[in-house]
Amino acid sequence: MQQIKTDKMIKKIQHAGIALTMLAMVSCGNENKEKEEAAEADTTTVTQTAPVPEPVAVSMFDGQSLAGWHAFNKTGEVKNWKVTDGAMVCQGAAKDAHGGDLVSDKEYENFELSWEWKVDKGSNSGVMYHVIEDTMYKAPYETGPEYQVIDDIGFPEKLQDWQQAGADYAMHPANDKKKLKPVGEWNSSRIIYNKGHVEHWLNGEKIVEFDANADDWKTKRNTGKWKDYPGYASATKGKIALQDHGQKAYYRNIMIKELN
Repeated sequence: MQQIKTDKMIKKIQHAGIALTMLAMVSCGNENKEKEEAAEADTTTVTQTAPVPEPVAVSMFDGQSLAGWHAFNKTGEVKNWKVTDGAMVCQGAAKDAHGGDLVSDKEYENFELSWEWKVDKGSNSGVMYHVIEDTMYKAPYETGPEYQVIDDIGFPEKLQDWQQAGADYAMHPANDKKKLKPVGEWNSSRIIYNKGHVEHWLNGEKIVEFDANADDWKTKRNTGKWKDYPGYASATKGKIALQDHGQKAYYRNIMIKELN
């Protein structure tokens, strides 16, 4: 009888050992699975929260030379623009709006462009973007929308509101927040182009805002001054241009930030 009891106890101990072993194996397996899931979660979190680098503004003008710029549709030395006292100065050599414009070597798509400018009495100039450089075009204004730079007061001809400083030339005039400095004083300007949303700023105020993808903007383009210029605003990436319209204009502190 004692032997039977002993055998039963041995079997119970063996069964308990087997059960403990299986439990340990299950526990170990669960622990490994939890570690793997935690590692995957950590990896997913890192991927989702990885910071996107902020755009940084860079200079387009070194204040000493015309490096990074060239004459539209031309090569070689630029003679009608000079650098004087840290400013890029248009000498006003062009007889009209053709033949004297500067364009950037680089092309830009979505961006924030800022600069300072002034003009002499009666002067006319402009800043254009998304300009297509091709011999089929005589000047940047045929393709590039323009931020108008001009002497509103002393210009020798009567100006329409869409021809005045800060306007989206021949498209959108500036609003009543516009405050233009007198001739000879520096103005600060900004163009923001982001996937068709456009803003013009002048001396700290937003004076023009529009959507180049909207139907009303397309109607203006197709029925107004630009109806005979099929290349106008046809590109969403292109050169920045500074216009020589036959009078003196001054530009400095030209900075651009490319937007994601």
